[in-house]
Amino acid sequence: MKNNQIIEATKTFVKTTLKDAEGGHDWFHTERVYNNALLISKGETVDELVVALGALLHDIADSKFYKGDDTVGPKIAGEFLMKQNVSTKVINQVIKIIENVSFSSNIDNASAFKSKELEVIQDADRLDALGAIGIARTFNYGGFKNRALYNPDIKPNLNLTKDEYKKSTAPTINHFYEKLLLLKDKMNTKTGRKIAEERHNYMVDFLKQFYAEWHGEK
Repeated sequence: MKNNQIIEATKTFVKTTLKDAEGGHDWFHTERVYNNALLISKGETVDELVVALGALLHDIADSKFYKGDDTVGPKIAGEFLMKQNVSTKVINQVIKIIENVSFSSNIDNASAFKSKELEVIQDADRLDALGAIGIARTFNYGGFKNRALYNPDIKPNLNLTKDEYKKSTAPTINHFYEKLLLLKDKMNTKTGRKIAEERHNYMVDFLKQFYAEWHGEK
């Protein structure tokens, strides 16, 4: 199969697999990450097929919906790509990207795998956790997990371990401090940093408004 045929087959596979997914981790999230990755790639030297497949398959089985099992996504992606006769080299790169792209996999700098393609997809995924979309996704997931919007008595934990992060049941507002507001300074690429700056500032303004409304100040 030609690369464009593999990519289109992958899109179809992801749409079908994620048709009933939680709204913040569904096909539309994947599509936004894919589009972000294509945009960022324009300023980087990367293997375009690896970027496309890595972006499309990065959340094919997010561990948070599989009892924290990080092996499900790479396994599903690898089996699918083998059926498409994708080269072993590309499959291995995509699997490594899926294993290392998430925020939690990089807590305590635990990830040892590095590649320019991973950096691009990581930035693309992180951008979708920022700005207006990031805010919407955060509260959608909080509602999905029946979490409180905010509780002043439960302070954000700024030193979460990977295990604590994955098991957290804290109010949704805490997630801004425990992850979202940290992403701007973790971007890998020039394009990613530029877009992240604006989206970060939007979230800061949102939080100011949120607290003002919470306390009846405006």
